[in-house]
Amino acid sequence: MQDIHILWVDDEIDLLKPHIIFLENKGYRVHTVNNGSDALDMIDEQYYNIVFLDENMPGLTGIETLAKIKNIKPNIPVIMITKSEEETIMEEAIGSQISDYLIKPVNPNQILLSLKKNLDERRLVSEKTGYNYQQEFRKIGMELNDIGTHQDWVEMYKRLVYWELELEKMEDDSLAEVLRIQKDEANNLFSRFIVNNYSSWMNSANNNSPVMSHHLIKEMVLDELKNNKPLFVVVIDNLRYDQWKIIEPILNQYFNIEWEEMFYSILPTATQYARNALFAGLMPGELAKLYPQKWKNENDSGSKNLYEEFFLKENLRRLNKSLKLSYNKIVNYEDGKRLIDNVSNLMQNTLNIIVYNFVDMLSHAKTEMEVIRELADDDKAYRSLTKTWFLNSPLLEVLKKIADKNGELIITTDHGTINVEEPIKIVGDRNTNTNLRYKTGKNLDYNSKEVFEIKDPNTIKLPKNSLSSSFIFAKNDRFFAYPNNYNHYVKYYKNTYQHGGISLEEMLIPIVKLSSK
Repeated sequence: MQDIHILWVDDEIDLLKPHIIFLENKGYRVHTVNNGSDALDMIDEQYYNIVFLDENMPGLTGIETLAKIKNIKPNIPVIMITKSEEETIMEEAIGSQISDYLIKPVNPNQILLSLKKNLDERRLVSEKTGYNYQQEFRKIGMELNDIGTHQDWVEMYKRLVYWELELEKMEDDSLAEVLRIQKDEANNLFSRFIVNNYSSWMNSANNNSPVMSHHLIKEMVLDELKNNKPLFVVVIDNLRYDQWKIIEPILNQYFNIEWEEMFYSILPTATQYARNALFAGLMPGELAKLYPQKWKNENDSGSKNLYEEFFLKENLRRLNKSLKLSYNKIVNYEDGKRLIDNVSNLMQNTLNIIVYNFVDMLSHAKTEMEVIRELADDDKAYRSLTKTWFLNSPLLEVLKKIADKNGELIITTDHGTINVEEPIKIVGDRNTNTNLRYKTGKNLDYNSKEVFEIKDPNTIKLPKNSLSSSFIFAKNDRFFAYPNNYNHYVKYYKNTYQHGGISLEEMLIPIVKLSSK
């Protein structure tokens, strides 16, 4: 063991000799002093890994000494030891950022446990996490080939994300690379599952289909309109399940999680299709037939998401729901600031929809901006950047206000995104759409084994722009590239975040119900 230097500050230090001998026999180097002033001089002159500090000493008290230690060496762990069980002393010590709080008399094993918790926790947790994943790796490997239902895939994806987040806390990246390979295998099998089942899910008589985008308002939102409390539904565009798990601990300070579910985004997993379907309660093909003046096809000019509020109101009308409703789309920082000021007014509504358009912009920015490519080089960095944004965003302030006013909250999204790596060659005419994860149009030339092809879009309730138009979807982490200027195209788009195709990350997305604490 590398030498660990402990400074033990106690005016009755001689009485602690048995504890000191115990620690020295364990390999620790223990330095002792009987007052706060001398302790500060020693800390100023020498490096210590940790300090044990008596709370009740003559001269400088433990609390006063603690404040001065934090001024000299703010990052040194300090364990407060006291005879007192007064709550005010505990609160003052905890507020001064102690690492642990022990009540006298302490036994040697209590001291040892506190040392390991503060000095060895990262190593011990890392070793235990690595061991546990190695056991889980075998189980996941055996279970992947036996997955038979859409709910099985939800549970498997949750497990994979759990381990992804656990392993990224370790200093050793080797197991994270093993998990990445296992997740890639899972995505290949999931893509096969979608190819085999998606078309049948579009049959309204199929009772085995999962909750999908167009079911969400009816089946998972409207049931939460209760208790005469206003309900806020925040749709964070392009929010993956792993990104939700990163921001969840932040929201736990203000909300209780009532339930957390996942649903399947429709194909294409792109805003134009998935979010319109979410609000409308209808598939895009149905929208194009019912509202030809409102639905925008791929080659139509203008925004493809101008009528979300209209589609939502039509959905509620068909469901015989007469509600006091607001719809707010936030596309920039100033919109977000204005929303903060408007929360009090929104509390008068039964249902408030907020579409927050940041994560989608972040994924696009990685393609277009070199600095974002560097900051979000992989999924771990992408999650970290999402967390940093959320902590400093107007959205967090909006959610805090909702919590303060005892509002009900649902957080969800329209689709996820995936970091693409492997190009697929495709040829299309000039009217073929530009998305890298799905293509629709006439005269598409591709290797049918590499894609999920839908010759007749009507079979999966997508608009059919012409008699010969079809859809194809990229699977796992692949993306479409044209043969012309192929190498430049691949270099530009490889390792960027794209959506529209088939992957666990794009299709299995969260919906979470929260209530204010």
